[in-house]
Amino acid sequence: IVDAVGIDERQQLFSDMIVFSTYAIQVLSAFMMVTNLIQTSPRSLVSSKRIQEILTYGIAIPDGVVPAGQDREGEVEFRGVSFEYPETGAEVLHDISFKAERGQTVAIIGSTGSGKSTLLSLITRFYRPTSGQVLVDGRDVGEYERAELNSKFGFVPQTSVIFAGTVRSNVAFGDMADKASDDDVWEALDIAQASEFVSEMEGGLDAEVQQGGKNLSGGQRQRISIARAVCRHAEILLMDDSFSALDFKTDKLVRQSLKARVKDATFIIVAQRVGSIMDADLILVLDEGRIVGRGTHDELMEGCPLYREIAVSQMTEGTI
Repeated sequence: IVDAVGIDERQQLFSDMIVFSTYAIQVLSAFMMVTNLIQTSPRSLVSSKRIQEILTYGIAIPDGVVPAGQDREGEVEFRGVSFEYPETGAEVLHDISFKAERGQTVAIIGSTGSGKSTLLSLITRFYRPTSGQVLVDGRDVGEYERAELNSKFGFVPQTSVIFAGTVRSNVAFGDMADKASDDDVWEALDIAQASEFVSEMEGGLDAEVQQGGKNLSGGQRQRISIARAVCRHAEILLMDDSFSALDFKTDKLVRQSLKARVKDATFIIVAQRVGSIMDADLILVLDEGRIVGRGTHDELMEGCPLYREIAVSQMTEGTI
């Protein structure tokens, strides 16, 4: 107010008014910063506590003692496995028993929420069963060192995970980055029916891939994810609805290529489409966490109403 009067009385120079205005804005900005700090500090404190909880959280599943370098057989067995997620009290899987021998393909199908993906999580020891045993190569998964257990699996998740980098870095990922040659990468891409579109990309294996695979289609992302699992030369391949983004022709070509060129691996496939699992050695039908049917495609078409209902809803009578 004083300065306004001074200006009106022509006692202040114009330059003085500019200087005063600049200082006033700086003081006001400082007050706004303090106000914003007061507003955000409660949220920052809560976030800090959550981060600290994660950093200090103990290991929920203790590591085993079986070291690396054990015999590789590719056998997976469930013995009376039941499971419920912590603090839910609701059983997701009930009394699951089956065995996948080396080189076999075991497929799991069922409605949404029937426990298919949970079953894969138990194999990889993301969770421990409430009761029963999950065995890999004759040993309970809890007995393995984490590194040794992980080395046995090639995992293709339900949602393809693609990282910023190149095609090569996405296929030869993790511990395979220093082990896989270009020939290994091309072979994995060829098995996954991805070599054709990769060879057409500028740079080939060195072609840029954006975070999340934004410059790739859904089917291309899924095939690179499959190639990553194949490139590990793992004894057990876990595939969680890994063909859903592929057209039927590519789906069939990928399955044929996997069966012909990855012969010694054991495949455990979770699928929604009957067409993706018709050739499996054993098909398990899950419903509300229970196995309601098991056998080959033809056996289940005859003896499992739920499987036949799923098949009929997806396929014409002539293709069934």
